[in-house]
Amino acid sequence: MSSRLSSKRAKAFSRTLCPEFSEQGAFVLFGPRKTGKTTLLHLLYPKAFWVDLLDTDLRQRLELRPAELREIVLEQKPKILVVDEIQKVPALVDEIHWCLENTDTSFVLCGSSARSLKRETAGLLGGRAWRFELFPLTTKELGGSARLDRILKNGTIPVHYNSEFPDRDFRAYVSDYIEEEIRKEARLRNIPAFFRFLEGAGRTSGDLINYANIGRECGVSPKTVREYYQILEDTLIGFRLPPYESRGERRLIETEKFYLFDCGLARYLKGISNPEPGTDIYGHLFESFIVQEVRAYLSYREKRETLTYWRTSTQMEVDLIIGSGAVAIEIKSSEKVQARDLKGLRSFAQDVTPPRQIVVCRESRARRTEDGIEILPWERFCALLWADEIV
Repeated sequence: MSSRLSSKRAKAFSRTLCPEFSEQGAFVLFGPRKTGKTTLLHLLYPKAFWVDLLDTDLRQRLELRPAELREIVLEQKPKILVVDEIQKVPALVDEIHWCLENTDTSFVLCGSSARSLKRETAGLLGGRAWRFELFPLTTKELGGSARLDRILKNGTIPVHYNSEFPDRDFRAYVSDYIEEEIRKEARLRNIPAFFRFLEGAGRTSGDLINYANIGRECGVSPKTVREYYQILEDTLIGFRLPPYESRGERRLIETEKFYLFDCGLARYLKGISNPEPGTDIYGHLFESFIVQEVRAYLSYREKRETLTYWRTSTQMEVDLIIGSGAVAIEIKSSEKVQARDLKGLRSFAQDVTPPRQIVVCRESRARRTEDGIEILPWERFCALLWADEIV
């Protein structure tokens, strides 16, 4: 139960997120595997008492006797106690409840899966503890080292970004994820089918979800595919992007999209070693990168705006809608935005009239069309986003 940093950890990046304790003296930090939760907490609370549930002996003791945590608190009287990988022993939540009510110790709960905590932490997450989520690195955190080619190939998981062998890293990442989060936590019987599903979800990341097609590929029912997608969301490996709901007369597509949390992982699962500009794969990865950047921004700034996409039955589309239509964003990986690339935004504007319309692209300089659509290089867009000048 040491708070010492491991010498094998990658160089720490300066992170944007700085979680705070609720009035009850607790917060929960979730995030996908290897996003740097443990490193961040060690930096923020170097003197905290650490309960690491990756320690097999300790975990087994606490599984058999959750009350041992209470005994530790009463004996050690730590100011702050961090429970790392809390999802591995959900029964500890009851003991933490008691300690919050009867001691002066503050608690940090950290984990990579909300799946096994949903029932046990209902009260805790409902008011006793604030919830925060740590994402992979953003352009603000990368600063001057943000390189688009590296972002799309390696992704932005901290230990992967500067890796010389990203495919080896992702192979190990998927293996660890299947073993730790799926085999042990989700308790699935058909692991091979889930692995085939994960590959299929990677290949179609950023596309409309087609439960029947993926089910046929994996050899499982559409209902099972829905359950598998829920597992990916619960373990924070991906998220669904719902369609925008409009009261206009156009017939809209109502199917959700699904994105993996890291474009590097999506690239690996798509089976592409080096995404080439001008290809569909490159465009999908670029779109995923921008969507994730906006998602991280909204979470870190604690903004309540929703994210959706808009597509009509005639294939007019806007990639990202922030809030109720305040900002409409089209994402194009081209170096020269053409008039045809603006059709979706202009069509959307006929129904909603958003105050701001933006195309994020790889052009070298920012410009504005005669009808007010902003054409922004991705670097400029990200800078404005984190300067709070987009939302």
